[in-house]
Amino acid sequence: MNSTKIAAVKTLLQAQPKISIIPHKNPDGDAIGSCLGLCIYLKNKGYDATVVSPNDFPNFLKWLPAAQEIVVYDTTPEKAQQQLQSSSLIFTLDFNNLKRADGLAPLLEEHKAAFVMIDHHLEPDDYAQVTFSSPEESSTCAMVYAFIEAMGDKELIDSNIATCLYTGLMTDTGNFKYPTTTSETLRVAAALVDRGADNSLINTNVYDTNSYDRLQLLSVALKNLIYLPEYHTAYITLTADELQQHNFRKGDTEGFVNYGLTIKDAVLAVIFIQEGNYVKMSLRSKGDVDVNILAREHFNGGGHQNAAGAEHIGTIEEAKAVAYFRNVLPQFIK
Repeated sequence: MNSTKIAAVKTLLQAQPKISIIPHKNPDGDAIGSCLGLCIYLKNKGYDATVVSPNDFPNFLKWLPAAQEIVVYDTTPEKAQQQLQSSSLIFTLDFNNLKRADGLAPLLEEHKAAFVMIDHHLEPDDYAQVTFSSPEESSTCAMVYAFIEAMGDKELIDSNIATCLYTGLMTDTGNFKYPTTTSETLRVAAALVDRGADNSLINTNVYDTNSYDRLQLLSVALKNLIYLPEYHTAYITLTADELQQHNFRKGDTEGFVNYGLTIKDAVLAVIFIQEGNYVKMSLRSKGDVDVNILAREHFNGGGHQNAAGAEHIGTIEEAKAVAYFRNVLPQFIK
């Protein structure tokens, strides 16, 4: 954490501003964990801070401390707008392009507030007055931990903050198995356990609370899995009808894409999920197969080298998205 930037944040906070903290659309464990961890920290310091999410987040994260206080734009747009309009300082966490805030993007783009970005994705935009960007970091939660430490407030990390940050650290590293997991990542995890994060309970609440419908949907996803041995690539499709038949709830498909990478010799896995008039995609890879490039160049997305998100624009038919993917795949793998 750059000391000059930390000083700039301290200057912004001296005015006792009303603060909004924003995660990206379809927030995952790292987005929600980092936002809640930062929010609790700021509130404990006496600041008026609120998390405003573009849309709802998975049930397996709703047990987190202060999760019930998140204002969801899709559900309560007027309340979210009022919160943003009255804020003079906005933190954006776990994304670096305002378009990733979906319905909130127009409000953020026109806002006159000061912005602080904390993010670990590639190629950040320059909308923020203060930008903390570290693509080499395992998670935004690890960055929030470093931010609090750089602010001189490590001792203020209580069990609630530690729980939120550990959750995001754990989920964004694939339970500490992704290549982004370094010795420093594990030291941060250990420090959070020391500050009160119950790693066993967090694992149970995140990974062992499946509904019967979710497991049935997983069986459909695995039945739909296709492996292309010539490209060492696996992909899964889920249509809107298949989601509806199994009472889909946000977060139910979390982690499904990873099953493709468990195939021996697979280096690339993708899941296509039909959502309304577009197809949501999650991409995962091994080694030097850079799915960030694939997502950015062909699917209006991006992320990290081994994990990215994207969407197929201009069609509501999942099959067309797959056909386009299979068309660009040979050249990408080559």
